[in-house]
Amino acid sequence: MSIKSDRWIRQMASDHGMIEPFEHDQIRHVNNRRVISYGTSSYGYDVRCAADFKVFTNIDSAIVDPKEFDESSFVDKRSESCVIPPNSFALASTVEYFRIPRNVLTICLGKSTYARCGIIVNVTPLEPEWEGHVTLEFSNTTPLPARVYANEGVAQMIFFESDEICESSYRDRGGKYQGQTGVTLPKA
Repeated sequence: MSIKSDRWIRQMASDHGMIEPFEHDQIRHVNNRRVISYGTSSYGYDVRCAADFKVFTNIDSAIVDPKEFDESSFVDKRSESCVIPPNSFALASTVEYFRIPRNVLTICLGKSTYARCGIIVNVTPLEPEWEGHVTLEFSNTTPLPARVYANEGVAQMIFFESDEICESSYRDRGGKYQGQTGVTLPKA
């Protein structure tokens, strides 16, 4: 198994639509304004979050249950940034749509810019032959409100190519999050 380089990422995006939309290089400025970087890096791809957020609220005192999830636990917000309450979290999705090859496993790690502010990004691995927009969870671990910016870098995807093809992929198993678009809540 090997970690894949910028050359491989560019080739897979170009030839197989692995990431759409795709930025060939690291983007640090948009319209002469500095942004948190996104695009292709040395051994990964820095993703952006879209402008639709679901901010967790306990106003209805609902129980958080992954088998019977209550959508009233979230407030929907569409904005160029999202303020996450102290010790709470928000969901968003990537701007980018991914198509993971059958012999690749993708891991997501948060960007240091957010980690240094106490904002943790959590994403489960993108399995072989999974495709869709990635649902991102931003946890605000601080006792203060914290801001996340839409359409700027929030996390890095790292691609690991196996030396053998898996026997059963996410697509083969009919995974429940296959082809998801936008923010996707838990499915039982």
